[in-house]
Amino acid sequence: MHGEYKIPGGKLVVVDVDVEDGVLRRPRVAGDFFLEPDEALDAVNGALAGATADTDAAGLAARIDAALPEGTVMYGLTSEGVAVAVRRALAHATDWTDYDWQLIHEGPQSPALHMALDEVLTGEVAAGRRPPTLRVWEWGAPAVIIGSFQSLRNEVDAAGAERHGIEVVRRISGGGAMFVEPGNTITYSLSVPEALVQGLSFQDSYAYLDDWVLGALGDMGIRAWYQPLNDIATDQGKIAGAAQKRIVGPHGGPGAVLHHVTMAYDIDAGKMLDVLRIGREKLSDKGTKSAGKRVDPLHRQTGLPREAVIDRMIDSFRGRYGLTAGKVTDEELARAQELAHAKFSSPEWTARVP
Repeated sequence: MHGEYKIPGGKLVVVDVDVEDGVLRRPRVAGDFFLEPDEALDAVNGALAGATADTDAAGLAARIDAALPEGTVMYGLTSEGVAVAVRRALAHATDWTDYDWQLIHEGPQSPALHMALDEVLTGEVAAGRRPPTLRVWEWGAPAVIIGSFQSLRNEVDAAGAERHGIEVVRRISGGGAMFVEPGNTITYSLSVPEALVQGLSFQDSYAYLDDWVLGALGDMGIRAWYQPLNDIATDQGKIAGAAQKRIVGPHGGPGAVLHHVTMAYDIDAGKMLDVLRIGREKLSDKGTKSAGKRVDPLHRQTGLPREAVIDRMIDSFRGRYGLTAGKVTDEELARAQELAHAKFSSPEWTARVP
């Protein structure tokens, strides 16, 4: 069995292992990490050998930590990362490069249609009718996007939204409210087979699916990192938030994961505060007195036009994993338009948590 795991902010770990009578045999850990002393690698392999195949990642990491020689130095490597690679091997997880990725980057769409496209396209990936897809959004109107489980009245000031002409829509994933404006926001979705995140915890899957964009930002001179559970941050502040939804495959079989990210290219903080009810407790939890200080837009950090930032992100993804230009099919669009009207534009869905 073969498993690979790119440690967020670190190096690639590769594990080959056999399972006999429910026990790990002949584990072989490799990768482009740095490890001292040399015999520490033998200690890692020895710690994995003999573990039961159902040992979770935490248990495997504990075995590794206990076996490492005193003074071991790991760079780009963690015992947890090795353990995750083992779990991915046992779960027969796939890798990014196992797929032919498709890019969808089309003209502006309404907020409700964007919500519907996420659901339809990820469902198509789950059904095996669509390849894994990176979709870059273009917003047709300003909006507040609230999480699936958020209270509408607690998150949105209805009078402020009406005053500024802000549409409110509810997405299918959890997480917090996002304030978006067409020229100020960069949003993308990944619709991926469940096999890509097999062996990862829910939290680890966020870091794993965000890793490529951290590299893309780094190429633009921005040192960014994943901040659990679902933020991308820099030393200047938060620049993005992510959310996920798992969609079951046909007949309860393997499904797909929707992972979408909204990034602040620029922001009208005053308008945002007029529309979103951001509570004092949430602000104090972030260690700030002003919501405007919690987000540091990409425009200021890169000095690049929004379109250039998007192009560089797409180029970075293509360079890592390959990417072929595609489009939403006529059938997918028709289904999404129907869903946008029947579900995502309906008061019943938007206020399902009043």
